[in-house]
Amino acid sequence: MADTPITLRLTLADPVPGVRYSLQLDDAPHEPVTASETPLSFDVPIRLADDGRFLGPFVRREGKERRFIYIRIGTSAGDHASEWSRRAKIDIHDIPPALLDKARGGAVLEVILPGRGKDGTPACATVRPTVGWRIS
Repeated sequence: MADTPITLRLTLADPVPGVRYSLQLDDAPHEPVTASETPLSFDVPIRLADDGRFLGPFVRREGKERRFIYIRIGTSAGDHASEWSRRAKIDIHDIPPALLDKARGGAVLEVILPGRGKDGTPACATVRPTVGWRIS
């Protein structure tokens, strides 16, 4: 069998308005957007191997198990005038297998993430979902 293309939707529930965000493609920003007061979503095309591995240029890895996607923020997303230079790390290795089966059938899987840290600035480092993975 061949790898199966699937779509993951990363939604920032409350991004900081006026801040630029983008996905990280290889080592560069991909299609940056400036946040408004509304939630901000990124649809991430990846491939799911028959053995469960996550593949594609948006997928990062750390160790044998951990797989994640970066959202770039501020200068990291190409806004060189921004006061922030951050990345948010979104884990994908822990998506439940039953949901991955649905994604193989064409369902989009979405996770809702906080866009701001406790101090009100853009959330960064490993960002934990406010609503876990679900069918969008």
